[in-house]
Amino acid sequence: MASPHLAAALQAARAATEIIRKAYRGNFRVEYKADASPVTEVDVAAERAIKAVLREHFPDYGFYGEETGREMADAESLWLVDPIDGTKAFVRGYPIFSVQIALMRGSSIEFGLSCAPCWNEGLGELVWAERGAGAWRGLLETPLADFERLQVSSVDRLSQATLSTGNLATLARAPQWAELGRLIPQLHRIRGYGDFVHYHYLAGGKLDAVVESDVNILDIAALSVIVEEAGGRFTDLNGRPLSLETRTVLASNGHVHEAFAGLAL
Repeated sequence: MASPHLAAALQAARAATEIIRKAYRGNFRVEYKADASPVTEVDVAAERAIKAVLREHFPDYGFYGEETGREMADAESLWLVDPIDGTKAFVRGYPIFSVQIALMRGSSIEFGLSCAPCWNEGLGELVWAERGAGAWRGLLETPLADFERLQVSSVDRLSQATLSTGNLATLARAPQWAELGRLIPQLHRIRGYGDFVHYHYLAGGKLDAVVESDVNILDIAALSVIVEEAGGRFTDLNGRPLSLETRTVLASNGHVHEAFAGLAL
């Protein structure tokens, strides 16, 4: 049986999914923020739909959304929402984008849901996790009872490890770029899946570490719970736990985490 937080997040994600699927590869207005990242009318509509559902179920919780900002941000319980994480992909018409909904209580992220509505040839993929309840994956319309539990890999050597990277602009300008170059020849494989994909793969044991810079907490909050509940580890590049100010990621199966310590910014 779904917990109250999961039930509300599922309803919110499905409301956003309906909006996103209707607009995908269609005509919609695109504008650009000060940092040159795109935002569409679909992002805004999806976030409003999510907010309406979460507010209905939990009126005393705060809300921090990518498009509509913060409301009641000092509340003990705070929803963290990115309605379309991967808007650039959405605008270009390829399905590497997702709805991200997380719940932070105090300084701890306690719940996360990641919904990729157009992934898997349109069938979608839904992954969720709650502290102490594990991480679970299924198709968007699959009953929760049929979801599979996720588990990170047991790889414990760089020579067997697959690393996925994303958003590396800051790291590429830092002295630590040379350290990444030193590590790459030691790895089994390096890829750049990006956005939700490499975190879903990490939680499912299909790769072993993820390195990113230039992220926002709304991009990764839900995914951090998913990776950790699948048995992995999720910090920033300095090894610190996540906070609202987090801008970098080192996520792993836990076994190879310390091998990337030299990338600290």
